[in-house]
Amino acid sequence: PVRHPPPPPPLTSFRHPPPPPPIKSSSDHSPPPPTKSGSSKSNNSHKSSPSTPSNDNSGIVFIGVAVGAGLFLLVFVTLLVICCRRRKKKSNQKILYYQPREAKAGGGDQYYNSSMNRQWGVDGVKTTPSPGGGWGTPSPVPPAGAVGGGGGWGGQSSIPGQVLSGEVSSMSSGPQHTPLPPPSPNIGLGVNTGAFTYEELSTATGGFSQANLLGQGGFGYVHKGVLPNGKEIAVKSLKSGSGQGEREFQAEVEIISRVHHRYLVSLVGYCIARQQRMLVYEFLPNKTLEYHLHEKNLPVMDFPTRLRIALGSAKGLAYLHEDCHPRIIHRDIKSANILLDYNFEAKVADFGLAKLSTDNHTHVSTRVMGTFGYLAPEYASSGKLTEKSDVYSFGVMLLELITGKQPVDPTSAMEDSLVDWARPLLTRGLEDGNIGPLVDPGLENNYNQEEMKRMVACAAASIRHSARKRPKMSQIVRTLEGNSSLDDLNEGVKPGHSSIYALGGTTDYSKSSYDADMKKFRELALSSQD
Repeated sequence: PVRHPPPPPPLTSFRHPPPPPPIKSSSDHSPPPPTKSGSSKSNNSHKSSPSTPSNDNSGIVFIGVAVGAGLFLLVFVTLLVICCRRRKKKSNQKILYYQPREAKAGGGDQYYNSSMNRQWGVDGVKTTPSPGGGWGTPSPVPPAGAVGGGGGWGGQSSIPGQVLSGEVSSMSSGPQHTPLPPPSPNIGLGVNTGAFTYEELSTATGGFSQANLLGQGGFGYVHKGVLPNGKEIAVKSLKSGSGQGEREFQAEVEIISRVHHRYLVSLVGYCIARQQRMLVYEFLPNKTLEYHLHEKNLPVMDFPTRLRIALGSAKGLAYLHEDCHPRIIHRDIKSANILLDYNFEAKVADFGLAKLSTDNHTHVSTRVMGTFGYLAPEYASSGKLTEKSDVYSFGVMLLELITGKQPVDPTSAMEDSLVDWARPLLTRGLEDGNIGPLVDPGLENNYNQEEMKRMVACAAASIRHSARKRPKMSQIVRTLEGNSSLDDLNEGVKPGHSSIYALGGTTDYSKSSYDADMKKFRELALSSQD
């Protein structure tokens, strides 16, 4: 039988058009073709024409969203950076609080930190109340009739082993002032927004409690405090009665508060409470150089630590003398004023306090006892202290580090000071190189010979009789660092007139003059004990 071919596909496609394969594959996103389409070519033309604007619109929307998101992200980042900068700037300007690291076993603390210690020593002499006055354990509001020692805080009893450094003013009794009444003072002024009110400091120190007492002495009391944010501070209550006005005090503190250096204890604020002035310092947790050198039953400080403390103290003092504007004379350099952190980094404390204390013009006072052995000999005759007086005191402190001895032997009735004992040994040691008799036996010869010689040379040059022949602190720094020769310590000294070996025995300030001045010092110190 003859089979008839099926009808041609084109004729049936017009009646029942299936989706043409070319049109279906031309665009996945095109809608299905209309039922009445003339041809596949016409279908392609009808579909491609609407697909082009749709793709364009989708691309424009996507680009717009991306640009908008990018702009939003840029604005957000910009605002975040601005806020961070403002917060950082505000933090730098507001220097209220010191933020020490927590103590760690076997760990350390960075140099900040920083201020009052737990052991404030004055040549190893404990301060006790006397019938004529003096400083005892403070209370926030002294009871009636309490011994004030010339200050606004009363005294009750002394804390054994805790005495305050900074004996620039007299520790003897001064004029009795009316004690502060229970109501809080109404004046609280500060430095660079470092304002503290009486209430804040009283709360921080537990009402200036005896448990928080760090030390006491000629300048007043020092209490440890903790601020609401957990930061530790040291609050020094100065003796009142200086006669200094509020503006003058504020101006002096303004100068001190601008001094910031790695090896200086920073003043971070203050408070004026009627007649009472209080200074707020950063807190240093590891006591003083005096404590670690002379306290019994403590490990012997090794030589690298001694050298590091000497160098740090020298750098801090050099900054005060040569880089501060105006320059600052410390006036009371001693081992009790060198505070230490957990890494035994040294920081010089109590600089600038001489002008803030009472009896500024009193040169004959118990202060001589407090700093006897440190004060330059020319002070006894002139009553003036200069940068070179600080250099002399630093030289005495170097001798402490070298020998392990105190500036004055408390058992010798001050017949001989450390300087008098060490002077001939320094001369011989620098001439023949044998410095062994000078060195602390506790070191057991565990020290670098060259570095020890540099310390000895710096000490010898610093305690010269003649003030003008003593080196600058910057010269001492370079010598201790090993960046200059020992001959540089003789800069400005005429050859053969006074050398590092002669220790300043010169015509302008002879040994007889020195002996006379030291005798006067002893008489003043002994008379102040009466």
